[in-house]
Order: sequence, then C-alpha cells, then structure tokens
Amino acid sequence: MNKLKTIILSAVCTLSATTAFADPYRIGVLTDMSGMNYDLAGQGSVIAAQMAVEDFGGKLLGENIEVIVGDHQNKPDVGSTLARTWIDAQNVVAVVDVPTSSVAMAVQEITRQTDTAFLISTAGSSALTAEACSPSTAQWTWDTYALANGTGRALTLDGAKKWYFITVDYTFGHALEADTTRAVVEAGGEVVGSVRHPRETTDFSSYILQAQASGADVIALANSSGDTMTALKQMQEFGVPGAGQKVAGMLLFLTDVQGVGLDIAQDLTLTTAFYWDMDDATREWSARYSDRMEGKKPTMVHAGVYSAVMNYLKAAEASGQAKSGSKVMDAMRDMDINDFFNRNASLREDGRVIHDMFLVRVKKPSESTSEGDLYEVLATIPGKDAFASLDNSTCPLVKK
Repeated sequence: MNKLKTIILSAVCTLSATTAFADPYRIGVLTDMSGMNYDLAGQGSVIAAQMAVEDFGGKLLGENIEVIVGDHQNKPDVGSTLARTWIDAQNVVAVVDVPTSSVAMAVQEITRQTDTAFLISTAGSSALTAEACSPSTAQWTWDTYALANGTGRALTLDGAKKWYFITVDYTFGHALEADTTRAVVEAGGEVVGSVRHPRETTDFSSYILQAQASGADVIALANSSGDTMTALKQMQEFGVPGAGQKVAGMLLFLTDVQGVGLDIAQDLTLTTAFYWDMDDATREWSARYSDRMEGKKPTMVHAGVYSAVMNYLKAAEASGQAKSGSKVMDAMRDMDINDFFNRNASLREDGRVIHDMFLVRVKKPSESTSEGDLYEVLATIPGKDAFASLDNSTCPLVKK
C-alpha cells in the first residue's frame, strides 16, 4: 500500500474557518516536532498514526482518511489554536497524541466544545479524566496515577520509606508528585520534602544538594524527557547512586534510557505501558515501525498512538458517527479492546482506558545484548490495580 499523504501544518497556520470541508476525514497528530518531547513522541507518533490508518484500509465510512501533523511547541495557546483551526476548517475528526499536560488541558476544552474525538497518548495528568474529563476523550497510554501506583508503591514496599521530590513546576509535575505521594503514604512511607524547578532546567545542582541533605531513601524525579535526562546525568556526577540513596525516575521513556545510557540508568525501576520486546505481537509491530523509523524502537507513546487510532477507526465505523467524538466513545465502550498494546482493556465513562501496566528494571550494560535490549519486566500490574478506581472520581460524567 502507498504511504498516506501527510500534511504538515506550522504553528502559525492561519486557514480560514469558513473554508469548505475537504472530502477526506482527517486525523490530526498534534505533537512536539521541535522540542524536548520530539524523540519520545514527535515523528514517531506520526508514523504510528499512519500505520494504523493504512492497516485499517485507508477509508472510513467510505471516505479517504488523511493524517495531518501540527507542532504545538509545548504551548497551550498554540495547541488549542491549531486544534480549533483543524476542526473548523480541515475536517479533522480526531486529535491524537499531545505531549505536555497543560497543552492537553487546553486542547481538551476545544474538543469538548466541538464534540471531537481526543485520543491522548503522551499527556499524563490524571486530571484529564478526573475533574477535567470529557465525553469525547480517551486517555489511552498512561497517567500519573498509574506511574505512582507502580513505581511509588513498589519501592516503598521494598523498604524505601522516605521520599524527596524534584518536581517540574507545571500541571504534569504537580499531578505526578501528588499521585506518588498518595501511593507512598498508602504503602507505609512518608514524604520528607520537595522542590520545584522550571521546565528545561540545565542546572539541577541546588536541587540535588537539597535532596541529598534531606536524608530521604528515595530521590524521586517528577519530571520528564530532557529534564529527567539532565537530572539523572547530574546525579551521577554528584555520586548520588553510590551513596545509598535510590533514584526514581517517575516517568521514563525508552528514549530517555537510551539518551542517558545504561551506565547511568542501570537498575532504575520504572512503570511503563509497553515494551517492544515483550512477546511476538509487540516484536512484530515494533519491527514494522522500526523499518519506517531508521531502526529506532517505539516508545509506549508510539504504540499507544497506533492502538488509539486503530480502535477509534473501528468504533467510528461501527457507530457511523465519525464526526461525533462522544458517540464514537460510546461505541468504543461496547467494543472488545485487545491488541498488541492493550491487554485486558476497556474504556470507562471518565475517558480512562484501563489496561495492564508493567513494572520493569533497566538492565546493566553487561546484561544488554543489543541497542534496544534495555528492560527486564519484573511484574504485570492489572489495569484494575494500576489506575484509579471510580469510587472517589471527581469526573462529572461518572454516575454515582
């Protein structure tokens, strides 16, 4: 099959809102094409979305499907403007991916107002399916609650009782620290301190010194991508790993581990929704992805984008309502969601996709047999245990 047409829209695109709808249905991959999230999402998310559309057959309800791409530059106003333009003028029926929780929050307001499907793979704030939930949203891949419930709980139960947080100062970091604090306390631990830093910090020395002085058993990095990699490298320089304190990267992607190298990342425990080398199904899809990405292995975000788009297309076809995100989500709730990414999955009324998560350990250099051989899977965390229950949900869509 020929590669699907991909239209790249810059952040300053100014298409008229009165432009007549084109015939094709369009899937808009709204991602980070120029910043710190490019490797973990970026072009890989575009390729994953294209693969899903191609595997589905390239048509939805008899119309062609195109994948278009926008760079939100990690700015909420840019992301929401692009989403609005796409929906009003470009016949975009689903917005996909969206790194950075603050951008996702802004985009979710647009998709809520327009009843457009919003398939979140990279943004992880648990608030997206709590107080900010939307009937047209599916948060597909991970969230801060699941990471906290995996890594935070496991390390605390293993004896690391005292925690100190180095937290990025925006929506995602706040949510990750709060969710991890809950998991640590419930497992019998305590938080002895925290400090916050701006995004794209280059010097973590003062934060690391405060964390070392805290007497904590665990220094938890409640940040992501470039910030996490910078902090891990500087912790190595300060001798933190060899001084008796554990380091917990609360959100680590495969690309982050590759970025810092196994010498630095070895033996870190982390929680992920996907690993390419888990079984025949993950290896088969990952090999097809790698063929189109110059040999690069997919992150959980890339696998999540494919799965989200594929299941959206199935639900839209079944419902006959591609332009109503809420009706597509209703149809999806009645579907069997089971593929190489989703294990024992379902879509809840709050928009959270419930699936198994995995606790993994980063391998030592001596244990790795190839460039992508990075993780040892320690445990499967069933979806019902990984994600927050609906018992105390603040989502207004949840029936009490």
